[in-house]
Amino acid sequence: MQNASDGKPLILVTNDDGIKAGGLVALVNMLVEFGDVVVVAPNQSYSGMSHAITVNHPLYAKLVREKENLKVYKVNGTPVDCVKLAINQLLNKKPDLLVSGINHGANSSISLHYSGTMGAAREGALSKVPSIGLSLLDYSYEADFTEAVVYARKIIKKVLMNGLSAGAYLNVNVPETSPLKGLKVVRQANGKWKEDFIERTDPRGRTYYWLTGRFENLEPDATDTDEYVLSQGYVSVVPCKLDSTDHELIPQLKDYEL
Repeated sequence: MQNASDGKPLILVTNDDGIKAGGLVALVNMLVEFGDVVVVAPNQSYSGMSHAITVNHPLYAKLVREKENLKVYKVNGTPVDCVKLAINQLLNKKPDLLVSGINHGANSSISLHYSGTMGAAREGALSKVPSIGLSLLDYSYEADFTEAVVYARKIIKKVLMNGLSAGAYLNVNVPETSPLKGLKVVRQANGKWKEDFIERTDPRGRTYYWLTGRFENLEPDATDTDEYVLSQGYVSVVPCKLDSTDHELIPQLKDYEL
């Protein structure tokens, strides 16, 4: 088990790109400045897993690295599995902060609902841990995270100082633009993924499908959204919350009651 020492914050780190991803390495190298860091990350890529959990086979956590203020575990499970296992078994106190990422690729707008990166951040919020999901709009495995780390450091410092309200978590996206113009706190853009499936035939004559598609911004003229500020070269920070209730719709549905 791991605990924070000498009053340092205990920081839990995970991702959905896997334990060897460059974004995770860059993030951890920065986070050790702030306190004791425990990485509990998937042993392979689990992109697009959203809030999936493992229920049909056992989970294994292997300690792969340890030094003074850093422990690194790899787990044969999803990002949410990693968070649950860390908080319930591997740590002997609740972490002061959870950081998920830095993801290789965007998690802005509606993508946050599909994202394993953001699923892990959401799970942290469910456990009442201030949580941040970080993503860089570069899908390359060799992406340069230098500027993303600069802004991540600023955000993490603020959250460690001020915390977040109960049930809240942050969705942070960083554009590829260099140099970056700054940071904007905005709302999630209304958008959707327009899916296409490529149909092919395997050598045994069986039909199979590859999912492809493109993102469509449904409000391209809005200037107060993550999609807009990212297109202008700013880091976007979208505050998210666990409560999915459409409170405005409740009065309209009162006649459903029996």
